[in-house]
Amino acid sequence: MTSLKSKLKEDLTAAIRARDELRSATLRLTLTAITKEEVSGTSARELSDEDVRKVIAKEAKKRREAADAFAQGGRTEQAEREKAEGVLLDAYLPKQLSDEELGAIVAQAVDEAKSAGAEGPRAMGAVMKIVNPKVAGLAEGGRVAAEVKRLLAAG
Repeated sequence: MTSLKSKLKEDLTAAIRARDELRSATLRLTLTAITKEEVSGTSARELSDEDVRKVIAKEAKKRREAADAFAQGGRTEQAEREKAEGVLLDAYLPKQLSDEELGAIVAQAVDEAKSAGAEGPRAMGAVMKIVNPKVAGLAEGGRVAAEVKRLLAAG
């Protein structure tokens, strides 16, 4: 078992003992998503820590989107719970890049793409190919794409 998955299980046990309903429910759902990912596909496999992080990131994103949907629907109590679950899951992920750090990485990638001959909005794919490996797990795809579009439009 990977170290991250075992940490999640240990934290779940501690949350159950402490009667922390929010933490235990969130960790249960996340561990279920991890198990589901392990058995999906043609054969069962054990996920690496990186794969587990991807599942946690996906779950955290679901919580943020649900919180937005609940907030727009006027259901503030559910929105607050979803936000709290998202924050709880973020603690298991690497620290996200700040807007300045992301901007610097994207600007460098835009320069690289331009030197390779890619120009204007059509360069989006080339820039994303350069940026994605550098920011994997450190910034959401939507944030990255928005920054790339902004810099390509400005440049």
